[in-house]
Amino acid sequence: MIEDARSRVLLLDEEFLPTYEQAVAACTHVPELIGVRGQGRAGMRSIEDILSDGRDEFPSARTTADDMAFWFYTSGTTGAPKAAVHCHGDVTVADWFMQACGFGPGERVFSTSKMFFVFSFAHVVIGALRAGATLILYEGWPNGGAVADLVDRFRPTIMLSVPAFYRTLLREEHVRDDGFRNVRCYLSAGESLPESLYSRWRQATGVPIVEGIGTTETVFLAVGGTPDHHRPGATGKPFPYVEASLRDFEDQPLAAQNVSGVLWVKTGSLCRGYWQQPEKTRLAFRDGWYRTGDVFTVDRDGWWHHQGRSDDLLKISGQWVSPTEIEECARSVPGVSDAIVVGASDGDGLVRLTLFLVAPGGDEDAVHKAVQENLLATLSRFKCPRRIVFVDAVPRTATGKAQRFRLRDWLERNLLGRLLRALKLDPVGIEDNAPLLLRDMQRRCAGCQCQDRCAADLDLDVIASTFQDYCPNAQVIWGSLRAGSAPG
Repeated sequence: MIEDARSRVLLLDEEFLPTYEQAVAACTHVPELIGVRGQGRAGMRSIEDILSDGRDEFPSARTTADDMAFWFYTSGTTGAPKAAVHCHGDVTVADWFMQACGFGPGERVFSTSKMFFVFSFAHVVIGALRAGATLILYEGWPNGGAVADLVDRFRPTIMLSVPAFYRTLLREEHVRDDGFRNVRCYLSAGESLPESLYSRWRQATGVPIVEGIGTTETVFLAVGGTPDHHRPGATGKPFPYVEASLRDFEDQPLAAQNVSGVLWVKTGSLCRGYWQQPEKTRLAFRDGWYRTGDVFTVDRDGWWHHQGRSDDLLKISGQWVSPTEIEECARSVPGVSDAIVVGASDGDGLVRLTLFLVAPGGDEDAVHKAVQENLLATLSRFKCPRRIVFVDAVPRTATGKAQRFRLRDWLERNLLGRLLRALKLDPVGIEDNAPLLLRDMQRRCAGCQCQDRCAADLDLDVIASTFQDYCPNAQVIWGSLRAGSAPG
């Protein structure tokens, strides 16, 4: 991002200095001024010092609605982030959103997500300020306990979060506190809100979660519900300030009910394209419309239902399969706290479904069986993943969006099988004779932060002992080999 933006000034918190130093070592461009919130390094200035040198008054800059105002980089759920260029006129759409939801002066607005997440920035920093509401900001990285304390102390009337964090608050039983019952509206975005999570939250707090969907390119929510008009299991309806069109995968308009299509939108807050990426801009923007890549169906009552991203939809046995349908079915099983479905090509070039489950502290054998039974009883057989892998956590961006591509890469690289063979072990033998051990190995390997290094070493046929320097599975297995007790 530093290289792409060629920014002259960089402002950052002290805790990110090691990250900055690692990043700038690979850059040809270095910002002229580094402002640090906290203790900086030599050649850097504290943000406090920079502000203390400033004047009390500044002349207003003459701008127009079409002058560049701010950028947001896309979240990177499908690959490298892109800078969406927004202009000054885009912020006025916030007024329409706040009016549509009935939000105004006197509200106290809080988001569990940090302000680099466009959902928070748009509806808190821009929306709440323009509406005359009070902003509640938390300096640290939020966890369940910290958020519960903040809600109890400051009593927000509107709270924004993502499904993964709502699920965490429920799991840790923080929502029993009175503060959560005094919030009059919960908003959710970032990914689809499962109906089961909606029901559990409303049962625990007495207050519904209102779902919506927007993009970095639109800034504000484009499709969603309002406190007075929403439906569990549906994303919502297009907001009054948005023109929405559902088109097939050849970009032709769709009119039929309950037929999957890609959402195209036209709105006053739409960005002007991607910085220095004309080809990607040409593919995504057309005649004032933006192709979001999000797939929806529309029911007979006009409610829009999110089916996932177009790049996440999978064709299995000649039929299109939405991962979200399978994930919702898996999450409804007691003991499952999170689930994600990924399709990856096998050795024959066919796409196979794998279900990754998070089931902390439970009997994984029992959970495995219960999930399989629920899938078969609820879904068509071709939608039921044959392979289930338990993981400690679903990989997500800092804004809480699932990174399916990381798990897809892990599957298609077949890292665990190749690693075991490099260690002179038989993957099939371990699966047949020690299934619990294999499950533990899968957990370590799928969540390992050294996958790229591992893949590179495997491609180079490095000696087996090299992997023990960084691979959690190799460390365990290599020690067993030396002790003469290795599996398989």
